[in-house]
Amino acid sequence: MPLLIINGESKEVFSTSLEDLLAGLSLPLPLMLVEHNGRALHRSEWTSVKLAEGDRLELLKVAAGG
Repeated sequence: MPLLIINGESKEVFSTSLEDLLAGLSLPLPLMLVEHNGRALHRSEWTSVKLAEGDRLELLKVAAGG
């Protein structure tokens, strides 16, 4: 179980794949942007990212407005 930094908070997770982690968090995936270790990921990359101890994730929900 890797210990990750997610949106600035340390969290122990049960998944080593980004895709499984996101699915388990019940996030609105079509509205999400993901940054992994300082690099913004294209949605097509989510399936290939493997998570490791100490990785940093920023999970952002896109919201429209003015």
